[in-house]
Amino acid sequence: MLPFLSEHLTQFWGPFRLLSSFLVLIAIGSSLAAILSFFFLPKLWDRLPHDGGKAFVKGSEAAKGKPTGAGVILVNIFTLVILLVLPLHWRFVGIIACLYFCMMTGYLDDKSSTPWGQLKKGLLDAVVVLAAATLLSRGKDVTIWLPIFKGSAPGGGFVIPVAIYIPCAAFLLWISINAVNCSDGVDGLAGSLALMTLFILGIFLYGVTGHKKIAEYFLLPHYTDGAHWATMAFITCGMLAGYLWHNAKPSSVMMGDAGSRFLGLLIGLGSLACGNPFMLLVVAPILLFNGGTGLVKILLLRLLKNLGFDVRQALSRVPNPINPQNFATDEEVEKQIGLVRFIQRYRFPIHDQCRKNLDWSDTQVLVRFMLLQALLTPFLILLFVKLR
Repeated sequence: MLPFLSEHLTQFWGPFRLLSSFLVLIAIGSSLAAILSFFFLPKLWDRLPHDGGKAFVKGSEAAKGKPTGAGVILVNIFTLVILLVLPLHWRFVGIIACLYFCMMTGYLDDKSSTPWGQLKKGLLDAVVVLAAATLLSRGKDVTIWLPIFKGSAPGGGFVIPVAIYIPCAAFLLWISINAVNCSDGVDGLAGSLALMTLFILGIFLYGVTGHKKIAEYFLLPHYTDGAHWATMAFITCGMLAGYLWHNAKPSSVMMGDAGSRFLGLLIGLGSLACGNPFMLLVVAPILLFNGGTGLVKILLLRLLKNLGFDVRQALSRVPNPINPQNFATDEEVEKQIGLVRFIQRYRFPIHDQCRKNLDWSDTQVLVRFMLLQALLTPFLILLFVKLR
């Protein structure tokens, strides 16, 4: 909207040309998203579903009854602001539709009286990540770059056939969605880490791979749509800033799956838009480690169970279990293979391990995880970019 107006209003007053500048659009969009999120969340959160608490999760009683699913409000604000400031192309309209669809699946799950089954969630995830990966590729072979190694394509890149790129990109997007979703369990944690991640992504997309001369300096491929992706990232940062004002401990509202799944998909898309699939590890190391290890545990236990091994958790470690028959006695635990006993010894996501077994407070988890991500990201950028 604003870039379109800029073209027609500049002839009446020269400064209107600033509305075609991405820096100006980023400043307007991120500020507007922050103000709208801060103002409208308290006005609308009473209409949201309320958290029912989660069994066996430390501190879940404090969240019980709070409004959840605020992602539906936040993503509508994001969409409104994007339509206002971003010069839209059909591909970005499709990307925004994928982000909105991902949010809605999370919101409907938040709202449902009975949680959706894994099969239903998995099929919906498959649809959205395959659609998003296809839009990213534009149906053509894709040039990517990798850490350490340089290829023969422009900017030291490697040309990946579209038939290989789409399933690989879709898998990475699935990991990103679920890793961020798993990290949403402590007031302010997922939102703060996601804000840090998207801020770094925005800088990298706008100032490195999106800038022709700087991309050439770092011997990287130049991506002409970097500023578009950066605008989306910074608008989301503003949106998160307004949300975190109300989500800081003790939180008044929670984003739920509606927000965390949207953030996971956007972070995955932004990482792929940088041209390097490993950028997800660079910009979101703690988000990925915190939630991703839980995914690994689930997949390993499911595989071992299908192979016929007993993977039940020890009954003695679960206070007041609802169905004791679903857990193993201490004698049965001793008969389990070592890998199962090792996996079941730790809680996932890692923030639960820190709270329950290391006795960290929620504030300690939040601050320490943010510090770790802030320390790791510059080192990983150096390793992945400069050493090429």
